[in-house]
Amino acid sequence: MKSLFAALGLVLLSGCSTVGYYWQSVSGHMQMLNAARPVADVLADPQTSAVLKTRLELSQRIRSFAATELKLPDNASYQRYADLSRGAVVWNVVAAPEFSLTLKTWCFPVAGCIGYRGYFNEADARAEAAQLHSQGWEVSVYGVPAYSTLGKLGWLGNFGADPLLNTFISYPEGELARLMIHELAHQVVYAADDTMFNESFATAVERLGGQRWLAAHASQAAKNDYAALDARRQQFRALTAATRRDLTHIYLSNTAPDQQIHVQAAPKNRAMQKFRSDYEQLKRSWGGFSGYDGWVARANNASFGAQAAYDELVPGFEALFEREGQDWHRFYDAVRRLAELPKNERHQALKTIP
Repeated sequence: MKSLFAALGLVLLSGCSTVGYYWQSVSGHMQMLNAARPVADVLADPQTSAVLKTRLELSQRIRSFAATELKLPDNASYQRYADLSRGAVVWNVVAAPEFSLTLKTWCFPVAGCIGYRGYFNEADARAEAAQLHSQGWEVSVYGVPAYSTLGKLGWLGNFGADPLLNTFISYPEGELARLMIHELAHQVVYAADDTMFNESFATAVERLGGQRWLAAHASQAAKNDYAALDARRQQFRALTAATRRDLTHIYLSNTAPDQQIHVQAAPKNRAMQKFRSDYEQLKRSWGGFSGYDGWVARANNASFGAQAAYDELVPGFEALFEREGQDWHRFYDAVRRLAELPKNERHQALKTIP
């Protein structure tokens, strides 16, 4: 899953040098908002299935828990529901050079520079990816189930709030809680020009908050389902993190002129082959679970670079939460102070928290 990813609604607040891209961002977002109905109305509708009603009721309990127990924003977010009749709300395009995990960035006046570009139409995303590929970039396109507008559209009232979507409402209980908590966390702190800081923070909050939801409110069956899924996720992330370290070492230690590019290409290919071989072994230990097959088949510098944004600084944020006595208000205040530091300083601070 990925979860979990991405504040793509920021394009609405930013302006863009490409009129077509700006228009698809605004029109796509407005179509989503227009499709949303108050949860109370959906629950009262006799045409709503019993399954959907159960999921919507669960989402409202999770939302209340996030506000009261995790001290996340208590606003109109997730009090409306939209069925978009598709599997993703947007598709992200990420790109990286052939011998680097550093993502290409796109910059906007308000949102700052971010390491992805989001499209409400999959064909548009793949057309952008093809153009980047023709320019020599390694490219990845992936569907995103939800995004956050950072609470910046509150001036539109309930209409402007982030809605629940069919793209994630049927997730298992633990995953639904994680996703909602992740996106609400984006409304707490946002550091311009620092995708890794923002996504790692939201991932840390989702992990910490999701565990608390499961412990306090989930059935034993839901806990068991989550434990199995999360164990596989952590093993897969450990594998991808090890591969990122291998690739980073290769790219840093084997700088060569273009005519000797095989000096980097050969060890890179070996690292990727090892990654796929290790994944096959890991999959066998899961009894054949194949949920990551697509990601592995398409894995390249862009997909590894994108994943790093969600993982790299999470241990630092979790350590900070412990340092602040597991007090959510103190933790958020500490994160806000970090967000005011220069980018390199805030990253280094997170990596050195005991």
